[in-house]
Amino acid sequence: MPTLETIDDAVAAEAFRRLVRHLRHRSDAENIDLMGVAGFCRNCLGDWIQEADGSLSKDEAREIVYGMPFAEWKRQFQKPASPEQIARMEESIAKNHREELLDDALDESFPASDPPSMSEPGR
Repeated sequence: MPTLETIDDAVAAEAFRRLVRHLRHRSDAENIDLMGVAGFCRNCLGDWIQEADGSLSKDEAREIVYGMPFAEWKRQFQKPASPEQIARMEESIAKNHREELLDDALDESFPASDPPSMSEPGR
């Protein structure tokens, strides 16, 4: 059974493109609401593209996600955020930070916590 790490890259790319097309279509789904519920938004996807590619600017990567320059999308679709939306976003972002801390702690513990047979070749 495939996992996230073993799924074919072409399948993963097609799923990602479908997600981006869906977000382009659903301009009514505000970034701040996405952040408040899921802890990521269109800007995050663009930033992740930039990090993975390494040669794109932040604006170029975000334009891939938005299908237009971010400033244009913002003018057309973004509404002012309410205090409630901002509070939900901040609470959600705090959860992301806890996950990052957990990931960092786990990274620091490996391979030291692995049994020698797992971390030493030939055993």
